[in-house]
This record gives sequence, C-alpha cells and structure tokens, in this order.
Amino acid sequence: MKIAIGLYFFMFIAFFDLHAQYPILTPFALSIGAAPAFIGWMMGIYALTHLPGNLLAGHGVDKHGSKRYIVFSLTSAGIVLLLQAHVTEPWQLLGLRSISGFVLAFLSPACLALLASLSKDTVTQGKLMAGHGVTHTLASVLSPAAGAFLVNMAGFSLTFQSLGWVLIAAGIIAMFTLRGQAAFVQRQSAPALPAAGPKSILPEIPIYYYALPFGVACSQGILFFELPLHAGGLNGILHTGIYFSILSLGSLVTLSMLFLHRYSPYLRALIGVLALALCFFALTMPGTVPMEASLFLMGMSKGVIFPAVSSMFIELSGGQRLGSVFSFQSIAMSLGSFLGPILAGQLHQKWSPYFLAFVLLMLLLILLPPYRKLPKQPISADTPPAL
Repeated sequence: MKIAIGLYFFMFIAFFDLHAQYPILTPFALSIGAAPAFIGWMMGIYALTHLPGNLLAGHGVDKHGSKRYIVFSLTSAGIVLLLQAHVTEPWQLLGLRSISGFVLAFLSPACLALLASLSKDTVTQGKLMAGHGVTHTLASVLSPAAGAFLVNMAGFSLTFQSLGWVLIAAGIIAMFTLRGQAAFVQRQSAPALPAAGPKSILPEIPIYYYALPFGVACSQGILFFELPLHAGGLNGILHTGIYFSILSLGSLVTLSMLFLHRYSPYLRALIGVLALALCFFALTMPGTVPMEASLFLMGMSKGVIFPAVSSMFIELSGGQRLGSVFSFQSIAMSLGSFLGPILAGQLHQKWSPYFLAFVLLMLLLILLPPYRKLPKQPISADTPPAL
C-alpha cells in the first residue's frame, strides 16, 4: 500500500502540472504570435514525440523496473518547464513541447506497470487502476483553475517556473523514497518471459483493440484545442480553467463509484464512449444543452472509460509484460492526441471539430468487435525488479 500511495503522489504532481497548462498554453502561444493552425501542430507534436518514449519505456520498464524512469521523467519535464518560461518565439515553444512529450512518455507506462504488479487479483488491480484515475482526476480538478489564476496573478513566465520547480522536487523525492521498496515489488511484479525465448505478448492482442484508446485520445485532443478558443483565447483564461475543472469534476463522480470495477471493463469502456460521443454532439449545438452540463457529463464518461481501458488491457495481456502492454496503449493514445488537435486546427474555420469527434467515436463503437481474455500465465520466480 505504501508503494501505491507513493506512486499516486508522484502521478498527482505530474498530472497537476500537465493539466495546469491546458488553459494557458493556447493563450500563451497566441501571446507570442502563433496562428491557430500552428497551435494545433504545437499540441500535436507533444503527443507525436510520446511515441519513441513509449517504445523505449515498454522494453525498459520490463527489463529494468520503473523507478529510474519515474525519476527521469519528472525531473526532465521540470527542466523543460523552466526553459519554457523564457520562450519568446512560437518555434521555441514547439521545440520545448516536443522535448516535454518525449520525457513524459516514460511516466505513465512505468507507473501503471508498477501499480498492476502490486497484485495478481483482477479485482484488486481494477481498484488500483481506479485509484490511478481518481489521482489523475483530483489533479485535473484543481490544476486548470489554479494555472489560470497563477497566470492572471503572476504572468506566464513565473507560472511555468513554479510548475517546473514542483516537478523537479517531485523527481528528487521519488529518487529517495522509492529506493527501499525494490525487494517487496520484486516478489510481486509481473511474470518474466517464458524460457522458450523473447516472444512478446503483444502480438496476441489484436491491433484493433488499440483503436479504443486511440479514438478516445483523438477526441480529447480535439476538445483541448477547441475549448480554449471557444472560451475567448487570451481573454478567456479563467473561463477555460473553469471549464476544464468542470470536466474533471464529472470524472471524479464516476471514479468514486468503486462498484463499477466489478463489471466487464470492455462493456464499461463502450458505454463510456457512447456517452462521450453524445456529449460531443451536444457541443455542436450551442444553446440546446448548457456547455457546463455537457462538459460535466463528458467528464463522467471519461471517468468510466480510462480505468476500464487499463483493466481491459490487463485482462487481454493475461498479466504478462505489463510494461510493454501499457507502452503500446500509450502509443495509441499518443497518436490520437497528435492527430486530434491537428485535425481541429485545420477544420476550425470550416467545420465544427466537435462534430468530427462525434463521428470518430461513433465509428469506433460500430467497428470494434467483442474481445476475449487470455489465460493467466504461470508466475516465474525469475521476475525482474519493478523498481
């Protein structure tokens, strides 16, 4: 339990800093002369540079454990934010966002793999994934409004510096507090590869299952691009922060319903995607449904989807190579997060990006087939350490 609490703390810090930037990045880019299409690429490049980091993280976490990647990710992201405080040109912001996307790509697979390795019981694993979702949501409830408030009080530069130093401090704390737990995690971590050879479990998971996190992440990328512009861009930072906090409050409601993890994760994910699609459709008709209500319901949908997707991939993998499994899940989400804001930036003047998100999610529901669990594999005594 101490390991889980420690991981939740580090994830809270990382998510807090990440979500605090959502309402201020677009206004900041506008303030240094970036065009809407460029902002779409700036947001997309962050997700694109996740890909090499995700690939390296999957193999590295399975081989070396999670600790070094958690420390590296937190500390490096903090240094990037310190540099971001001194940006004066759009291309500089683009470069730093690409670096930030790469270094933060290691954090999620490392934390999720370590969390999943703390128990071999699927119900307990579901609770741990729900705890990850609650941590994420609590951070995202507070951080958008906090980030917007800091910018209004102190300006962009001091805000980025403050967030950067918080991440660096979290990385230093992780370096020392996770050190003494390697032996405990080693006994309970995921199974090693079979003796027959280095065959990965990933080919046994059909590639089309990764369309689920891809489609959801793409729709979220569209939302994160469009919502700040809808709220007024540079002049609507506080409104944007409030909108993102409403979104997160909705997620907190469903994440607090711990009984949900007893139901099929695949079914939960599909129901959540349907509700998410309907919320995007409501956003295409301003005035029909209050935006605050649509965002709150959208947050509730996300609170169902993300823990369900993580639990689904644990079941699909049969409990093997969790670092690689979550790495490929993160890759799918990174691709979606890359394409979403770019498509929204290109279509912003002609079509409603919200309608594009609705169509994408409905196609996902129509085309995605049922799934089957893989059997649990025998636990090997020669398990690599998780830290």
